[in-house]
Parts: sequence; C-alpha cells; structure tokens
Amino acid sequence: MTAPLSHIRWGIIGVGDVTEHKSGPGFQKAERSSLVAVMRRDGAKAADYATRHGVPRWYDDADALIHDPEVDAVYIATPPGSHADYAIRVAAAGKPVYVEKPMARTADECRAMIDAADAAGVPLFVAYYRRAMPRFKIVEDLVRSGELGEIRTVSVRNTAPRDAGDPEHQPWRLQPEISGGGLFVDLGSHALDWLDHVLGPVEEVHGIATNVTGTSAAEDHVVAAFRWASGAVGTGTWAYDDAERTDEIVLHGTRGSVRFPCFGEAPIRVRVGGVDREIQAPYPEHVQQPLIQLIVDELTGHGGPAPSTGRTALRTGEVIDAVLAGYRRAQA
Repeated sequence: MTAPLSHIRWGIIGVGDVTEHKSGPGFQKAERSSLVAVMRRDGAKAADYATRHGVPRWYDDADALIHDPEVDAVYIATPPGSHADYAIRVAAAGKPVYVEKPMARTADECRAMIDAADAAGVPLFVAYYRRAMPRFKIVEDLVRSGELGEIRTVSVRNTAPRDAGDPEHQPWRLQPEISGGGLFVDLGSHALDWLDHVLGPVEEVHGIATNVTGTSAAEDHVVAAFRWASGAVGTGTWAYDDAERTDEIVLHGTRGSVRFPCFGEAPIRVRVGGVDREIQAPYPEHVQQPLIQLIVDELTGHGGPAPSTGRTALRTGEVIDAVLAGYRRAQA
C-alpha cells in the first residue's frame, strides 16, 4: 500500500473452525478494523458464517473476495496446501496478506509467497500469534530482562496417546499432501516459532522422524536437537502414541528457569535463586486478537512492525524441513 489506511476492512478465505472463535471475531473487535466479507467453497456454509457473525457479504469464489473493492486486506484460513496459491493471488491484487500457520507445506512454498508479496509491494503476515499473546509476552520479558540469566538449555515436550480415528478418513492435519506433515508440523511449529522470536533463529538442527503407528502417512514421533543464535541449545520431543499427555516448554538460564505449556493455561512457573513462584496468565478471549491488532496498527500507521511476518515464518518452515528431511526422503 502506498499510504496507511485509517481503517482496515478484512476478508477471510476459508471460514472453518479456526475462524469461529480464535481469529474471526478478533478482526471485528480490534481497533480500526472490521470484517466485511468471508468466502468458503460451500456457499451455504459461507452464508451461515456471515449470518452468525454479522458479516455483510459472503462468497463461494476466492477471486470474487480478493477483488472486492471494499476488502483492504485478506486473511487466508484454509489448510496449508492452498496457502501459497491464495497468498500469491492476494498479493497480485495489491492487498496485504495474513495467512494461517504453518505458513505453507514447505520452505520453498514460503519463499514463493514472500517473492510475490515483495514483487507487489505488500506486507505478508503469518498467524504465529504466540508472539503477541500477553501470556507469552510475560515469558519473553523474563528472558529479555535477564532475570533468568543467560538461557543455556531448552526442552520442548508435546505428547499424547494415539488417536484411534478412522485410518481411511484422516483429518487434513494428518495428510502430508495437504498439511506438509503430521501433528509435529501443526503443533510443533508454534513452539519452534516462539523460540525463534525469543532466542533468535535456529543455527543448527538435527532431527529424527518416524511413523510408529502407521495410522496415516504422516510422521507421528519426532525428536530433534537445536542450537539457537543466542547460544542456547535444546531438544524437542513430539510423540503421538504415548501413555501420557504432556505439554511443556522449559528454559534454563544461569540464574533461574521458567516452565510453561505451549497450549494449556496452567500457571507459568518460575524458579530464581531457589525461590519458586507462579504467574497466572489466562488466554485472551480470541487468541489471535493481540496479533491482529498489531497488524492493523502497522497497516494504519499506528505502530509496528508486527512481530510475525513471512520472513520470520520462513525460518520456522526451514527448521521443519530440516527435521523432516530424512523422513520425507524415505517416503518419496
């Protein structure tokens, strides 16, 4: 855009579950922002969403929404397999793009999206909303303030029992041709992106991915080791045939440590100088609204830059590609 707008009128491509509560209402509740159009290939479902959420217009054709002159910016909330195609089309129309995470199935697709946005001169944002959520800002501030000292080691663990779903009708998140992988890609990307935000880019990564259950074509057990630009080193385990459910990120520093879930709302636990404390930090009503507000602030000239862009999300895509490289080669 050549000049900031005073108000951003949003359109959404793909009004599925994520838009019902996590994101959609955030566009309506953010300052200087409104949701004016939605699209879904099933026109009846698009119309139903528009009616329930008070959205003036609905479409069953993406290009009609993209070229609606009253839509200033577009949020792409479809599965990852169509992110690159839609993002490139939105950018070609000269409109800012906000795309769901993971940004795309592969880093190559991410680069194509960035190239299209750069060529059109429009910004490209990605919905790694933990970068802006107050709960995660608390942990970020603990790290940046030096209260924990220098962060030396990191541990990420996300496990769950096997989902005994129908192997003939797998959700798209377990279909690599649509999602890029399995739950590691869908869930693990959140932790990896937030750690990139706080510790800097990953400079070295080694990973092993396997398919233990055979219930889908996607990896279901992943173990990886990382070294971040800050100098911290760490490991991650993502296992989806486990006896226990675990959800924890732990940062150990030279003065103290912090542990917290990536997805749950359990208290943030801090230990400094042998003294323990807990910080209560509930999720906002609409988890994407804080990031949406920062994006709107940037687009309207009231602040910025927003912390989650195509280039930051590309780094997470590159890490995921590196971790899954061996598994993907074996499956090819």
